[in-house]
Amino acid sequence: MDVTFDMFIETEVPEGEVIISRTDLSGVITYVNDTFAKISGYSSEELIGKPHNILRHPDMPKSVFKDLWETISAGESWSGYVKNMRKDRGYYWVFAEISGVYKDGKLVEYKSIRSPVEREKRIEMQRYYDKLREEEREDWRAVIYLPYESGKKLMEKAKERGVTVEELLGQLL
Repeated sequence: MDVTFDMFIETEVPEGEVIISRTDLSGVITYVNDTFAKISGYSSEELIGKPHNILRHPDMPKSVFKDLWETISAGESWSGYVKNMRKDRGYYWVFAEISGVYKDGKLVEYKSIRSPVEREKRIEMQRYYDKLREEEREDWRAVIYLPYESGKKLMEKAKERGVTVEELLGQLL
C-alpha cells in the first residue's frame, strides 16, 4: 500500500521572491507567475482556470476568507497572512495583498501579490488561527500514531467503503 503523506512538509517562500496571480471576479485563476507555480507545486497550466481555493489549507479559518471576500467585494484592498496547501499536500505561508484591477473605472479582476513570512510570524499566526478555528467550532486537526497494522486496516476499511479515512472515522464516531 503506497501512502504519501506530506502535510507536515513546509516549503519556504525564498526571501526576495514574490508570488503573483490574478483571478476573475469569482476567484478563478487567470494568471500566475513562475514563482507561484514553483512554490505551490502545480504547473501554470494546472492552476489557470481553477478556483484559487484549491490552495486553501484546512488550518485556515473560514472567517479569514469571509473577511477577505467582503473587503475586496467592497472595493477595498485586503492584506493578511495565509497558509496555503501545495499540490503534494505540504504547505507554505505568505503575506497576501489583494486588490481590484479596474479598467475604465470598472472592476474587472483581482490581483494578489504574496511575499515571504518570517518564521516567528508563521508560528504566531498558526497559534492564532488554531484558536480562531476552535472559537468558530471548525474542524480539528488531529495527529495520531497508530500501530502499523491498525493504520493499514483503517485505510483498507475506508477504501472498501469508498470513503476517506476522515469520513470513516466520522462514521465510527
